[in-house]
Amino acid sequence: MIVNPFDREALRAQFRSAKPFPFVAIENFLEPSAAAAISAAYPSFEEALAKGVSFQAVNERKKVQITDATKFPAPIAQLNDAIASAEFLSDLSYITGIPNLLADPQLVGGGMHMTGPGGRLDVHLDFNYMKDRQLHRRLNLLVYLNPEWKEDWGGQIQLWDKEVKNCEASFLPKFNRCVIFETSDISYHGVMPISAAAPGPRISFATYYYTKEAPAHWTGVAHSTIFKARPEEKLRGLVLMPAESLKRGVGSAIRQARRKIKKLVGG
Repeated sequence: MIVNPFDREALRAQFRSAKPFPFVAIENFLEPSAAAAISAAYPSFEEALAKGVSFQAVNERKKVQITDATKFPAPIAQLNDAIASAEFLSDLSYITGIPNLLADPQLVGGGMHMTGPGGRLDVHLDFNYMKDRQLHRRLNLLVYLNPEWKEDWGGQIQLWDKEVKNCEASFLPKFNRCVIFETSDISYHGVMPISAAAPGPRISFATYYYTKEAPAHWTGVAHSTIFKARPEEKLRGLVLMPAESLKRGVGSAIRQARRKIKKLVGG
């Protein structure tokens, strides 16, 4: 197992008492030689652009994710297998108190993440339900893999209160640090913009866990990602984000109309 042994009891207590919502940060998450090999296996940002999906929207830009596990170099595939194993899922269930956790073999939204200098990921709630597989999203797990990352390069993951008024916890993407948090209707989180001065992309591996059973907070309403502006981001909140949302809505309507026309003409 490439995941270092950890104190399940201590992590369980930390997770339950964390604010603004349950989370835990684990230092030296992976065995050192494995962490080094995984980090070294990441492609350049340019190579990742050719292999994965890139984002250039207002809320999420200069980011690439590779979710297809068949494209993972061997060390990264080993990491993916380890954190999807029955043993690790059992530990996660104990630490978080969430039974019957399931890994996602399709790594929807997860996998290899790279965000280049000048990139960002605004504060948001994650999608809460996968309708096609009838799965409820319950946990996020993030492993940070840059051998060096300075504070003034940005890229800190922030955990916000439910009103998105106060950042209650912040973590630098320090090498071999793992952050695990519960996904719910109050788990607002985001990444500080990456400085243009950063010497290269911020790299991480992300995976999400699900249950077939609905969580206690489930309202029966499924939603996609919901973005919010930070308190100091007035222009983003009042102008840029609404404009982006309108753009997505128009694009979705056009795609739906095209599908209907194609169906009508038998194409």
